[in-house]
Amino acid sequence: MPDNDRSYISRQLDMAVSSCRDGLVHIRKHGPGQVQFWFIALAVGIVAGFAAIFFRKGVNSLQTFLYGTEDVRLLHSFAQSLPWYMILIIPICGGLVVGLILHNFTRDARARSVADVIHGAAMHDGRVETRAGLASALASMITLGTGGSSGREGPVVHLAAVISTWVNRRMHADGITGRDLLGCAVAAAVSASFNAPIAGALFALEVVLRHFAVHAFAPIVIASAAGTVINRLEFGGVTEFTLTTVNEVQFYQEMPAYLLLGLVCGLVAVALMKAIFWADDFGNHIQERTGLPRWLRPAVAGALLGGIAIWYPHIIGVGYETTFLAMDGQLFLRDAIVFAVIKTIAVAVTMAGRMGGGVFSPSLMIGALTGLSFGLIATSVFPEVSGSISLYALAGTGAVAAAVLGAPISTTLIVFELTGDWQTGLAVMVAVSMSTALASKIVDRSFFLSQLERRNIHLAAGPQAYLLAMFRVNGVMRPPDHPRAASEEVCWDMIGDGVYVDATATLEAAMPLFEAGVQFIPVVSLNKNAAPPELLGALFHVDALKAYNRALAATAAEEHS
Repeated sequence: MPDNDRSYISRQLDMAVSSCRDGLVHIRKHGPGQVQFWFIALAVGIVAGFAAIFFRKGVNSLQTFLYGTEDVRLLHSFAQSLPWYMILIIPICGGLVVGLILHNFTRDARARSVADVIHGAAMHDGRVETRAGLASALASMITLGTGGSSGREGPVVHLAAVISTWVNRRMHADGITGRDLLGCAVAAAVSASFNAPIAGALFALEVVLRHFAVHAFAPIVIASAAGTVINRLEFGGVTEFTLTTVNEVQFYQEMPAYLLLGLVCGLVAVALMKAIFWADDFGNHIQERTGLPRWLRPAVAGALLGGIAIWYPHIIGVGYETTFLAMDGQLFLRDAIVFAVIKTIAVAVTMAGRMGGGVFSPSLMIGALTGLSFGLIATSVFPEVSGSISLYALAGTGAVAAAVLGAPISTTLIVFELTGDWQTGLAVMVAVSMSTALASKIVDRSFFLSQLERRNIHLAAGPQAYLLAMFRVNGVMRPPDHPRAASEEVCWDMIGDGVYVDATATLEAAMPLFEAGVQFIPVVSLNKNAAPPELLGALFHVDALKAYNRALAATAAEEHS
């Protein structure tokens, strides 16, 4: 090649690199424009999609290696032929490894999941913990690969959030941009994991962002489509479940049955959630009483799971084989009821054992078993007006999952996309609507929001309930040198009467103090060793209300833009 050509190509490459560098600097200083953000959303969607595929294949590889089966979709059938001690030992060893990972890489030895992503979207500008998130993804992969009874959507969603958090920090993204990019990553991960582009996009909007703002819709759809393409390049355009029966519904005669099924599924979903919370409280109690090291807790849970799996290998992993058998109407009534109860116990043990994983796939399995049980009874009582038994299982699948996730729209669609059965939408929608309406009255709207409520993070009631917790008192108070500062003499008198607030407290803790009718509250720094508090300023009621109103207005503007 002539020297002039080489020089020309070199100059062009230098210009391209310089343009990219200048573009990145501009984005970091001023934020991305709309078109730029769409390209960033596409890139994040691709990376999140590959991460979801990597997680899924990692779980499959572990199950293949440890259990010796070539088809992980038939894992429980193969596990029945294994020696009992193998079924027992594998989850114990897996739990031990999980415990060590979470003990060393998280502050509380707890695997991160969807609830933490929702928390990050609402209160941390779309950011989540990266170190703990990566450790949680690895721990959850090992849990599912070694016999844990949970799902893969929770770890995948949080892993996608870790990716978007890394990009957000490099871009110095503001809250709106950070949340939108988080939604893009989540949508792509769900779409890539389940081959469900519509449900992936709506899951990000309905569950994670918890609004349907127009400005977020286009980039989230772009990312969701990218995740789906990655899934189909790897697995083809096949659905997760291929039903062999023809679903027919006698619309007018059977509608009351599907309404009743929805109520039953709502109660089953509540029972599943309550079982997980009760088991977690019981595990905490036992750990405190016995002094059990926190890194050993997952191994104990693994031992319990192994003991159950010796008799009921259906609980191992995601449970797609049993879910398919139920949706295809290939189980007897007794088996369906027993498997649903045992699966609920196994999920509660897995989650209470801090082993990681999600609740979506287990709720699909429990829902299918519930729907099948209901259908077998209904069709035997009213055979002349009954349609397909498997349709009841399909409706139950969506109804329990929707109630657990608190996401009726995206769950309804993901059931259709998982099965490819779009002809029975009315029956599924009726059951889903009744189950979510009932369950949301008993728990705090969903499993994830109930988890956060148990941590004293109040997101279920909406922004008006949690925005006060986002403001520290020391960021809103008036210091002593403020032109309209409070009288120091009056402040010290109030401190002497026990009326004051710590500077590190939030407005959520401070606002009830104004109910006594005071205009301001002294702000102090509490010293150690019982030393007298140091007066830092005063928090005025009007300033706290202004900060709260500005936050409400900003939230409303974001959700309606």
